[in-house]
Amino acid sequence: MALEKSRIRKTELEEKLRQEQDVLGSIKENLERSDQLTNNMVGILSSFERRLASLEAAIVPVHRETEKLQRLQDNGERTLGYLNHVIGYYHVAERTDKVIREGSVTLVTKPACGGVRKSISYHGFNRLRYSMCVTMKINFLFLRCVCGRSSGRLDSYLQALDEIRAAVDYFTDNNPGSPELQDVRSLFERGKEALDADFSSLLKRHSQPYHPHLVLDALATDEDGESPPGGADDGSNVPVSLQEQVPENVLQDLVRIAHWLGDTGRNQDFMSVYYQIRSVQLVHSLQALRDYVRRGGGGGSVGLTAVGGTPAGPAGVVVGTNTAGHPGHYSPAMHHRRGETPTKKPLRRTAYIPGTLRKAQSLLKQHSNYALDGKRGQPSLSSTEGKDEVGDLEIEAYVSCVSAFVKLAQCEYGLLTRVIPDYHHKKTFDSLIQDALDGLVAEGDGILAATRRSVMRHDYSAVLTILPLLRHLKACKVDFDLVLQGTAATTKNKLPMLIAAMETTGAKAVEGFADSIKMDPDKEYNMPKDGTVHELTSNAILFLQQLLDFHETAGAMLASQDSSSSGGCSPEFSRKLLSSYVSKVLGNLQLNLLSKAKVYEDPGLRAVFLINNYNYTLKAHQRSELLQLVELTQTNLERMYEELIDVQLAFYRHSWNKVLDHISDRNMPMLQPGGKLKDKERQLIKERFKGFNDGLEEVCRGQKTWAVPDPELRTRLRQEVKRLVLSSYRIFSERYGELPFSKTPAKYLKYNVDDVATMMERFIRYICLNCLPMLDQWKLFCHFLVFDLCCAI
Repeated sequence: MALEKSRIRKTELEEKLRQEQDVLGSIKENLERSDQLTNNMVGILSSFERRLASLEAAIVPVHRETEKLQRLQDNGERTLGYLNHVIGYYHVAERTDKVIREGSVTLVTKPACGGVRKSISYHGFNRLRYSMCVTMKINFLFLRCVCGRSSGRLDSYLQALDEIRAAVDYFTDNNPGSPELQDVRSLFERGKEALDADFSSLLKRHSQPYHPHLVLDALATDEDGESPPGGADDGSNVPVSLQEQVPENVLQDLVRIAHWLGDTGRNQDFMSVYYQIRSVQLVHSLQALRDYVRRGGGGGSVGLTAVGGTPAGPAGVVVGTNTAGHPGHYSPAMHHRRGETPTKKPLRRTAYIPGTLRKAQSLLKQHSNYALDGKRGQPSLSSTEGKDEVGDLEIEAYVSCVSAFVKLAQCEYGLLTRVIPDYHHKKTFDSLIQDALDGLVAEGDGILAATRRSVMRHDYSAVLTILPLLRHLKACKVDFDLVLQGTAATTKNKLPMLIAAMETTGAKAVEGFADSIKMDPDKEYNMPKDGTVHELTSNAILFLQQLLDFHETAGAMLASQDSSSSGGCSPEFSRKLLSSYVSKVLGNLQLNLLSKAKVYEDPGLRAVFLINNYNYTLKAHQRSELLQLVELTQTNLERMYEELIDVQLAFYRHSWNKVLDHISDRNMPMLQPGGKLKDKERQLIKERFKGFNDGLEEVCRGQKTWAVPDPELRTRLRQEVKRLVLSSYRIFSERYGELPFSKTPAKYLKYNVDDVATMMERFIRYICLNCLPMLDQWKLFCHFLVFDLCCAI
């Protein structure tokens, strides 16, 4: 078995050996073929190398000679090119003279909108001409001047100037004494001057003042669009109507001319020309808007709310008219930043005085130098000379110009950034807006000076002119700061300085008003004969109500002068300061009323006078936000005035004691039932009834002219008196009226209980117009209507 395995193993090994030998033979054959191929390739390469060496020896000399010849040719052509270039400099003046003489641009006039003239017939145009707005639009379309497409001529002109400048540089460097240098230099200067002139004329032609309608519409678009504050001031927020003043093709020409003059021409004069022309355009645009609004064309300024004054009273407050004497409770002023445009829609917030009250206030202002009793008194302290009056239209015009300045300045900056090179933007813009900004500040200073003069004459209603302006300037300050962010510090500080001056003047005025309330003189001719609300009270309340309409501005104004708020104040702190101020005015008013009441000799009329004034003050607070404002610092105001009214009601009831003493049981005899009266007792009963009758008639005659405007208070007074008098008279008449104290008892028992009640219904009326002259009827009507209408809304 082992031999068999060995034999098989041997056979396998021999077979494997035979196979390996076959493989070895194949490898040897391949090696031999490879050696043969290698020898053949070496032979081919050796032959190629020999031939290449032979070719190189023949070609290299030829190549070197050709290269030398080519270099000589290039040198000659380059030399000819240089010669032609230099020779061209000698012909630049002759070649470009015609282009320079023709100028850079050609100004043509053409309709801004093609086909419009054909679309309107003659008769149609006659019909349209009766409409002012349509006529303005048609004239604008027909007569608008634009610059024709002149980019081709401008290109050739600038190219000619570049050629001349290159010739100047060449002759300056290589031949400074040649006559050709003088020629090209003269031509270059003449070309630059012509380009400056073209820039100026092109800019002037498209720098006409904006029409007021266009500016007002732009402001309305801005307000309706609610553009966020703090946005870009690069002109992107400017309405298209303002941007269209300079057509795009003209703008492109201006940009190219400006950049050539600034970069290539090394000329900075064009920037002075630019800001001077655009500054005049900006000033004239604002002046046109100001004149337009002053003529009443604005129909109410953009974004204005109602503000105003009242006819002058003893404290120098004007009731129902503005300082210029125009009827109306409020004068237009800026209501924050977002308002309504007069050309689009009515104001969002209007005065809350109806037209009837405006007419009544106008009549009251007209006769404000008369006292309420019809007698002529001292002239009103608020009457001012015309030069110191600031009317509604003046305020509207100024507020409109402030808003328009921001919008137009944004437009100017957007235009400037496209025309003027970047590194001159801030300086040029600062110079451009100076005249317009100085005009606005000067006008604001003029209004402020007129207000100061009014305050010096104790016309404290002038502060109602400062408040809307101050609120509007503060609302616009963010936009002002954004527009003026790249200008000089003196330019940036002009608006803050004006605001600070207004705050100082306004704070002094309101503090002066509080002091004037306390110091108002006690004059008999100045006191209402019927015990109704004193003019000082109505003036003070109306002033506070109008001050409340600007509570944020007024509070911040007071805080600006408060030493404890030098580092800034919150709205809550400002509101508390205003609350303290209102409390101070009310305290001064109460002290003054107590002093004035002493003028009345009748204690009943004195009590009615104080009751009317206290009730007027209380109801005015309850029907407005004054009560909520005062409660920030004085929580018991309402209860305090109710207690004051109750105290005066007690004094009023006490004034009836001279009537009640006659029907009291004091000092009356003790009568026995069925007993006979003595002569002395009969006489005493007669005197008591006669004294009651005379006293009641005297009181009724006196109180018949007294007035209590508030119907609830009037009813309360009558009920108090009825409860006090009727019950006592009923008991006294039942006890002594049936006694035989006289042969003619009807002579002493003139009135029964019902008669007395009827008589009491006839005194303390609201008003007795039929017994007054027409002038006093109007004055009293206005006097009470101010309270009934102002506080009821």
